[in-house]
Amino acid sequence: MSVLRAAARRARRRPAPCALPLSQGALAIAIAALLPSPAAAQAVESVVVTGTRSPERAFDVAASIDTVDSDTLRSQQWRVNLSESVARVPGLVVSNRQNYAQDLQVSSRGFGARATFGVRGVRLIQDGIPLTMPDGQGQTALLDLDGAQSIEVLRGPFAALYGNASGGVIHVIGDDAPRSPMVEGSVMGGSDGTWRTGVRFGVASGSFGATGNVSRFETDGWRDHSAARRDLANARLRLGLSGGGSVVVIANLLDQPDTQDPLGLTAAQLKDDPRQAGTNAVAQNTRKSIKHQQGGVVWRQPQVAGGALEASVYGGQRQLTQHLGLPVANQGPTSSGGVVDLDREFAGTGLQWRYTGERHTLTVGIAYDRMREHRQGFVNNAGVTGDPRRNEIDTVSNFDQFAIANWRIAPGWKLSGGLRHSVVRFKSDDRFITAQNPDDSGSARYARTSPVLGVLHEVSPDLHLFASLGRGFETPTFAELAYRPGGEPGLNFDLSAATSRNYEAGLKARLGNAVSATAVLFRADTRNELVSAGSSGGRTIYANAGKTKREGVELSLDASLPHGFNATMAYTQTLATYRDLVTPAGVDLSGKRIPGVPRHVLFAELGWKHAGSGFSGATEVRAASRLIANDTNTASAAGYVIANLRGGFEQKVGSWQFSQFARIDNLFDVAYVGSVIVNESNQRFYEPAPGRTWAVGATASYRF
Repeated sequence: MSVLRAAARRARRRPAPCALPLSQGALAIAIAALLPSPAAAQAVESVVVTGTRSPERAFDVAASIDTVDSDTLRSQQWRVNLSESVARVPGLVVSNRQNYAQDLQVSSRGFGARATFGVRGVRLIQDGIPLTMPDGQGQTALLDLDGAQSIEVLRGPFAALYGNASGGVIHVIGDDAPRSPMVEGSVMGGSDGTWRTGVRFGVASGSFGATGNVSRFETDGWRDHSAARRDLANARLRLGLSGGGSVVVIANLLDQPDTQDPLGLTAAQLKDDPRQAGTNAVAQNTRKSIKHQQGGVVWRQPQVAGGALEASVYGGQRQLTQHLGLPVANQGPTSSGGVVDLDREFAGTGLQWRYTGERHTLTVGIAYDRMREHRQGFVNNAGVTGDPRRNEIDTVSNFDQFAIANWRIAPGWKLSGGLRHSVVRFKSDDRFITAQNPDDSGSARYARTSPVLGVLHEVSPDLHLFASLGRGFETPTFAELAYRPGGEPGLNFDLSAATSRNYEAGLKARLGNAVSATAVLFRADTRNELVSAGSSGGRTIYANAGKTKREGVELSLDASLPHGFNATMAYTQTLATYRDLVTPAGVDLSGKRIPGVPRHVLFAELGWKHAGSGFSGATEVRAASRLIANDTNTASAAGYVIANLRGGFEQKVGSWQFSQFARIDNLFDVAYVGSVIVNESNQRFYEPAPGRTWAVGATASYRF
């Protein structure tokens, strides 16, 4: 513990725009502390479907894929943010902005790090139903962490088989109904007026099963002007059919009214008071309101034309109103205004057929998705909606066809691969036409075929080597098309799609049945990278870069140790750089680091469970190196090392089960920046993370 205190004292300071990288000594100590010794405990083999669309052990897939189980997601956690539990997945960085108006910042091997709000470059799926729109934009707030059985995280070339903007895939698998009906209630409270209450239930009878949950989350916010309330409801019904088939019905509801947006801080503001709201946040009452509801049906039949058939259909609506921090003077007749008002409808369908032979599997399918939104803009005058500035109907659709195959070509050798052809169409119908604002209607079409090939060699039952390569592409989203350079009206249809070549090679190893480890080298070369060309007051303009390169290494370790201990470690090194880029202003950025991508990220956890008393707890360390904030690399946030501590008890009394927990995050009260707003035009880059915070919670469940 003295080592951690020393590391914390070195890191404890107010973050500055330029700082030293992560301490290599702290990194070595954290890794060394987790090296396991042989143990008698049994490791659980995880079966995944996200990699190749066929159920396989993750150990046998020629791709980088990890799972996070339900215990990790729910035990001694808030169950509000994806960032709570997926830090243990190497290659994936999920940063909590402490800003529920802008959602989490998610990147996979550097893809998606530029997103100023929402999730970009990483596809989100729940029970086979896409939560990412056809243009590539998604929201983590929709993920059902309360009702999840597991989360599968896919990185690397095979993610391209999910279509547009697949730098990675996060797939939430819903929990099946329990054999005995159950109901569970939970309550949690903590720092900054933060509360969460929830009810979860499950019931099964014969071939029918149902699970569901409702929850409310409220917080006053660690920063000024950052209060939020989020209501969630999720339901999952499963009906077994004759012949082993099934129908699954999924429904999701999100209501998040008047979520305050504290905006980013300059370096001077960060040094003066990291808890303050950014410029114009209070004066313009920056905030966002969201209502989202969607439902889907998945039908599976194992015996159709010699294979298994799966069909899905889904649809939903989303209403969003956002008040930005733009000064009134910048909201003239040709601007888009300072209030964004969206009414969105979306729907889609998919069909896939999988044949399983003695030595090979083949999956073929199609997918069609469509989104239509009515986008309006108005003047934001001190938080009050004013005159109209924008009115258009935007539509985007994709039509994809894919084929994926696994083939055991020889003893100990397996070949995997596939193709996906995607066509993405954008169209905008301008309905705000004045003498100063001409008709800005337009359209764009992007098409690409993405091939992927991988090979896995079984050196021994406990050591597998694999390598894969592929091509992917990423269209701009409507949010990235929304604003043109120079404040001109209309969509920026001059943007091109980014294309990339992805490579990876690695090993998966096991020591007995208690220890598993992976090591992966990766590289991605991208042309026409979509980058932020400036962000101000919540409005961001995008442009195409020249060539970029991302390369690095991922290491992971998971061990069940003697005497009830367990250890987890995930480390990622990513070097993301511009290879060939000269800006329109003539600035050569070649060789500069891509902002928003930390070079080093570490997660390490040591847990202990005492079977006799029902106690369990863990100490975790999270660390990241310096975070570049702009393309010229002149602004950055300091690296940090923080420690979290949690523990609790469980009791069982008849049909009742109780649990209580307490946790302290940022144990040593380190001052640091959790995320940055890339290329913010007014240098308000920094989104500070909280100091020491606490939380307590209790759960009671009853099985009938």
